[in-house]
Amino acid sequence: MSSEVPLGREHLYMNVELAKHPVAAAQEADASDAARRYAHYIIRGPLFGIAAQDAGDGHRWRVLTPVACGFPQDARDRLNSALWLRAEDDTEDRAVRRELLAAVARLETEPVDEVTAAGTRYRVVRCEEIAYGNGDGPEPPRPTDPEPAVRDWEPGTRGPDVDAGFVIDHIAAASVMETSKRLALMGLHYRSPRYPAQVRADSPRALRTHAGISLLPTAYRVLERTAAGWQTASEVLSSPHAARRALVHILTRLRPAVYELPAARRAGYERAAAEFRAAGDSNAVRLDAGRELLIVRMRRLVRIGPDGPESARPSDEEVDGEGPTRIHPAMAEDGTITQARSPRWAD
Repeated sequence: MSSEVPLGREHLYMNVELAKHPVAAAQEADASDAARRYAHYIIRGPLFGIAAQDAGDGHRWRVLTPVACGFPQDARDRLNSALWLRAEDDTEDRAVRRELLAAVARLETEPVDEVTAAGTRYRVVRCEEIAYGNGDGPEPPRPTDPEPAVRDWEPGTRGPDVDAGFVIDHIAAASVMETSKRLALMGLHYRSPRYPAQVRADSPRALRTHAGISLLPTAYRVLERTAAGWQTASEVLSSPHAARRALVHILTRLRPAVYELPAARRAGYERAAAEFRAAGDSNAVRLDAGRELLIVRMRRLVRIGPDGPESARPSDEEVDGEGPTRIHPAMAEDGTITQARSPRWAD
């Protein structure tokens, strides 16, 4: 980073790098074409995960758990588990274990968005999930989006986590199109009266407190088009093929298990799934009653302030009825587990 960047203003700076490798150049051309074809965006809402910062990391935060939870408390619970397991498996140092368990104790009783243990800061990170689209619908995967080398259709197969190995570094060099997208999204906030008043109040406030923008890795979902609008049908996934595999699972296993479908409809879903698989790179399946399952390309933006990525907003808590509680058994600082059952799952 240039020495001309004023201290404390780093979150407002972006570095641009021209594409030099042929693959990067092809992705840039693809992104430029998509920007013309899919000029509008739809805000799907916030997601939450955990990022960690070790001493000496500067402004960088590594993603510890995918930024894919629907509520802040879900992310806090994942952090609770990660710290407890680290205390159990990753250290023999009593002082380190004591710090980790102290952070776990806070997470069991307080809805905190940041804890520090053994020299590492852990923070709940908030992102906005958006889809680009046009009059025909949301943007599907692009031809240059990475795919796994082996396309496994087994429903139990899990690819890498969507944010595996990612570091939130808003000053790292980015492509021209990526930087343009970040600039265009800097003013994004909730305006419509259909959002609660507190949500609308928190949103423009974040433009001041966290004025910078960083984009997480591209993600993919299965969305369902219904008469009532768009609904999510899968979790956030790391590749177009992972989303296609999820779509097949929805048709052949999930829907038949959840709903008492007539035999004719189950057979129709099986045929649709088989045709979808045979097509290889298809992104849509038409169902009955005008419904459709689509593979959609999703972007997630994190707002950045002087102290790093934005955490949960007060209005995010209003829609989550689950509070902090103990998840794991009690553990002594020597590693002895003193309670065999977890209260959260006791019943």
